[in-house]
Amino acid sequence: MGTALVTGATSGIGEEFCWQLAAARHDLVIVARTQERLEELATRLRQVAAVRVEVLPADLSDPGDVARVARRLSQPGGPAIPDVDRRFAGDVPVREEGGASLEADRGPASALATPAPIGLLVNNAGFGLGRAFLEDDLAAEERALDVMVRAVMVLSHAGARAMRARGHGAILNVGSVAADTGMGTYSAHKAWVRAFTEGLSEELRGTGVTATVVSPGLTRTHFHEAAGMELSSTPGWIWATPDRVVSSALQAVRRGRTQVTPTPLYRATSALTRLAPRSLVRAIVRRVPHT
Repeated sequence: MGTALVTGATSGIGEEFCWQLAAARHDLVIVARTQERLEELATRLRQVAAVRVEVLPADLSDPGDVARVARRLSQPGGPAIPDVDRRFAGDVPVREEGGASLEADRGPASALATPAPIGLLVNNAGFGLGRAFLEDDLAAEERALDVMVRAVMVLSHAGARAMRARGHGAILNVGSVAADTGMGTYSAHKAWVRAFTEGLSEELRGTGVTATVVSPGLTRTHFHEAAGMELSSTPGWIWATPDRVVSSALQAVRRGRTQVTPTPLYRATSALTRLAPRSLVRAIVRRVPHT
């Protein structure tokens, strides 16, 4: 059990994280821009999974909103239930408490009477721009940088410091196989996420806290549609499903792994991209729609 905070929680991979974590009996703090969509998701999660769900509306391109989420991550919470968050600490085994006494401590599923400490931070929020850098509006580029780089850094700093003080916890950052491609600013942001996570993982070694980056390939969500990318003719076998991506990511977190690419296809693609001459990679990328 324990409490997870998920950004970009109301659609795609983020929503799938919420459902899989709720199915595993984790309470949630869900973060996204739109209050109404957050409330709708929270209601469904409470009704179906009977977990506590805290709604935290925030635009992660706004430094003030990012600071509010960071403060939530920094909250120590009330008295801890022993080992509740340790399933997020790599290979440390989970010790289940007596069901009756644990449920008595949970209280109503509709609210969090005392803010619980965050045992898992999922930095999932992000979006595609769908245009080449020089053709795009600079304000849109800056917003993407704020959401996919600055917010990840600020929230990871707050979350990791609080978790390290407690001696357990995990951070899961959503990257992309695009990190290897040099495909404009989106791939640059995701390359930063991967390098940052690797460095953070080493810094946290021996503290009981882990950092993991998951690098999905094409995944069947509304991500590409929202970016204005037309991929309807793409063969079905290229696509991964959100449940596959999320289950692989959470399994990697529980094993304390630093990196995971969910499907064999994209593991092979990433390996080839890293080994191939960069001139060849750039030539291929020129023929692919910008993310």
